[in-house]
Amino acid sequence: MVKLSELQVKEVIMIDDGRRIGHISDLEIDPDHGKILAIILIVKDKRDSLFSKSEELVIPWNRIVRIGSDVILVREVHTPLLYGNQSYAEKE
Repeated sequence: MVKLSELQVKEVIMIDDGRRIGHISDLEIDPDHGKILAIILIVKDKRDSLFSKSEELVIPWNRIVRIGSDVILVREVHTPLLYGNQSYAEKE
């Protein structure tokens, strides 16, 4: 079993272009089945200042290609899904 704290230290990278997205901040879990539905990342724009708001990017679990010792590789997410948008659970 992997703990959330172990996943949070791994960097998330897009496998298609090698782009570094960030680190996991939280998980979306199906309470009825106990399965992970998605990983949630805090994405900060490079232009962000100290007081600007970061966005949460939701990546469906089925977009994860591999979880390695240092990184998590994910397939390209075509449209950024913000937390609270339930459509990511439907896109499997």
